[in-house]
Amino acid sequence: MSITLENVVFDCTDAGALATFWADVLSSKVDADSNEFFATVNRSADGPTLMFVQVPEPRNGKNRLHVDLATADWSAELDRLVGLGAKRLDEHDEYGTHWITLADPEGNVFDLAEIR
Repeated sequence: MSITLENVVFDCTDAGALATFWADVLSSKVDADSNEFFATVNRSADGPTLMFVQVPEPRNGKNRLHVDLATADWSAELDRLVGLGAKRLDEHDEYGTHWITLADPEGNVFDLAEIR
């Protein structure tokens, strides 16, 4: 018996809107049966699905788990992500990696690393 990573789930206030942001980030599409309460991205792909679930309580403090993205076209992708609604929070150059910490439209933190 083995375990596979099935979903990465985001609690949020508007599942459809946040799924649209992340679908745009990944140059993908929101799955057809999505709405403001429940939405998915890449459900039919070979790999984990991003799942968005509306919850009544607000996010408090820093999220304890975050998504790391990486690209060789770092500057252009950073500009694209900010144009989609991401907010730049911090920049780091440590452990042989250069990355920017951003927040999605609901404040969930994620990183964009530069592939050197």
